[in-house]
Amino acid sequence: MAIGAATAAEVGKSDPIITRLANEDKKYFFQKPNLFYLYLMLFPTCMGIELTSGFDSQMINALQIVPTWNTYFKEPQGALKGIIAAAYSLGAILSLPLIPTVNDKFGRRWSIFGGSLIMVVGAIIQGCSQHVAMYIIARMILGFGIPTCIVSGSALIGELAYPKERPVLTSLFNVSYFIGQIVAAAICFGTNDIETDWAWRIPSLLQICPSLLQIFFVFFLPESPRWLITKDRGDEARAILLKYHGESDRGEEFVNAEFAQMQTTIRLELEASKKSWLDLFKTSGMRRRLLITTMLGLFTQWSGNTLISYYLGDLLQLIGFEDTKYIQKINVSIACWSLFCGVVVSLLVVRIRRRAMYLTCTISLLLCYIAWTISMERAQTAEKAGTPNNSANIAVLFFIYAYSPCYNMGYNALTYTYMVEIWPYAERSQGIAWFQLFGRLAGFFTTFVNPIGLRDVGWRYLISYCAWLAYEVVFVYFMFPETFGRTLEELAFMFEDKRLADEAVAAVEKVVGHTGGDVEARVSTEKRGVAETKETVA
Repeated sequence: MAIGAATAAEVGKSDPIITRLANEDKKYFFQKPNLFYLYLMLFPTCMGIELTSGFDSQMINALQIVPTWNTYFKEPQGALKGIIAAAYSLGAILSLPLIPTVNDKFGRRWSIFGGSLIMVVGAIIQGCSQHVAMYIIARMILGFGIPTCIVSGSALIGELAYPKERPVLTSLFNVSYFIGQIVAAAICFGTNDIETDWAWRIPSLLQICPSLLQIFFVFFLPESPRWLITKDRGDEARAILLKYHGESDRGEEFVNAEFAQMQTTIRLELEASKKSWLDLFKTSGMRRRLLITTMLGLFTQWSGNTLISYYLGDLLQLIGFEDTKYIQKINVSIACWSLFCGVVVSLLVVRIRRRAMYLTCTISLLLCYIAWTISMERAQTAEKAGTPNNSANIAVLFFIYAYSPCYNMGYNALTYTYMVEIWPYAERSQGIAWFQLFGRLAGFFTTFVNPIGLRDVGWRYLISYCAWLAYEVVFVYFMFPETFGRTLEELAFMFEDKRLADEAVAAVEKVVGHTGGDVEARVSTEKRGVAETKETVA
């Protein structure tokens, strides 16, 4: 498919009236008491969800370096080592078909609460494990709870945030993953020298903490206004919008326009939706969203990141690093570096277009992996010959660190921002659950296969990632649409009929003082849509 055909399909972007009104508001969020409170509550609840994922990946990575963990579980290798790490993703896969139904029936907050309770149970069983089978089951229970929280939390951030700050907040959602990594790496470093089972039981039990934060704080948040609208509770939805989005100089006018846009867009979406999984296959626009979501799920896990997240110790041991305390220090420093990169990149999402960020991400990852593969070959060859190549070892470490800013540019900072933007409300839970499904399937596969590949073929295993990353560059270039600079409702019919987008615009125009049937206004809207399409194609 040619690039022109791919981007020309984005015919349903509506006139960004709400976006312009939001950008005219010159008050910062910390000058608005209610909005500031809302964002404070989002951090321990929705943002904190990814703490659990980060904690888990780093904990299982770091515990493989802890001597007592290896002794207790009888030095797991190969397939067994892979299934211990992959059990988390396997549990997540089993829960995904239930998520859209749970979200639609109980709302975002109760879904987060229920998923967090499941993870509390999993963490307790994990810390009390008596054998490897019990440990694996505990990790499956943890994995079963996390997707419900991720789908609900990422959607709730996008649906509660003020339009001007929404891209940054949804980008920071995934960044909290690295906070979890840092905490887990630091805890495992601190318990590394304990000579009893508590060296690994303490970190395993402490995985309960992020979930307890969500359980305690989640009901300090309001429910999603969009979910309330679908349940015919429009008065409650409007009251929430007025409280948290109405603190600007033109607050009530803005809220009226925003509420009208939400009501009209959701009505149009639900008229065409049966709220089933089949909706995802029904139209060419939905099928394109589905293809992009599937590939993005695979890209986030098959870009080589699981090698660093789960098997850093194995990578470093291949080139001669054996001191567990030194590897733990590297582990902590990489987590801190990743957090810094993630925060910086998240702050750029309001300035740089989505396609530019994704292309920069994929191209830089490919170049980084090629250089890493070459350095790894030199280092491992020298190690096997009994003459360690310190320059190659340093190069391997350099490219492991260089990987983080490359990955964060797209697959961390933009992942949930992009998912929330390309999926309309009616299919948003299903779309993000579909993304989670393929992300977890890819994560299960790579965490299971990585130790086998590293053991059997060493540095040559990295070549497979180079080939896949080359495919990612091509797919992103031809298939990813531009979603920069618009509200969720302004993107709802991006691949569909322009008439539907214009109907939502007409509802907003009536509220802000424009005449919905004014010919000149309609022509002006069409011209803007054509100009934006041409700009995207260019």
